[in-house]
Amino acid sequence: MSRRLIVWRHGQTDWNVAGRLQGQTDTSLNETGHAQAAEMAARLATLSPTRIVSSDLERAASTAQKLATLVGLPVETDARLREVSFGEREGLTRREVRDRYPELEARFRRGEEIVSPGGESHADAAERFSAALREVTAVMESDETVVVVAHGAVIRVGICAFIGLPQEYWRSFGGFSNGCWAVLQEGFGRWQITEWNAGNLPVPEMSDDADSSDDGTRAREGDPDFGSRGATR
Repeated sequence: MSRRLIVWRHGQTDWNVAGRLQGQTDTSLNETGHAQAAEMAARLATLSPTRIVSSDLERAASTAQKLATLVGLPVETDARLREVSFGEREGLTRREVRDRYPELEARFRRGEEIVSPGGESHADAAERFSAALREVTAVMESDETVVVVAHGAVIRVGICAFIGLPQEYWRSFGGFSNGCWAVLQEGFGRWQITEWNAGNLPVPEMSDDADSSDDGTRAREGDPDFGSRGATR
């Protein structure tokens, strides 16, 4: 059996529902988020994980704890698994971002790499996240399954960086619904993505009029850091 890495996005928060960009703001799971985390933890427990590593932000650590309780493992935290820092844009809705930072938003929609005032680039976030994954995988045995719990935007760009995908292709990968995960498995001498946004049916796209910003939830077409609110189960 080859080594397996599960990278799992936290459950829903009230900011997800309100459509606010979360970034590194330390929000908590709401009632739906706790239910999502519990449901998905029960499914992931069947994979017999041997280690759980989580972002230290509360919404991720709480999600990780649902699985930890089922499988009898501790939750290890790593600040490098935190969401992309969106600086001054954190807490804003999609409409508010467009109104306050129209030039930044226009550049982003043209496909340019942007950095929010007081924030960090996707490339920098991807590097710290992928470095954490490299440390995790460096000590994995041949038959181990490790679960990493984090956030939508940094999961997307961090996995792409981890497998060596050039940055110009990162936007070819959509975002994650709350509570969903990616599966990476070794094959042919390298890590391969075998599942992406697993655990959920596709979420309908929302209109541009909806204030549907998120920390990288299931992404709108062409806009990986804003999207619908994730499934409510």
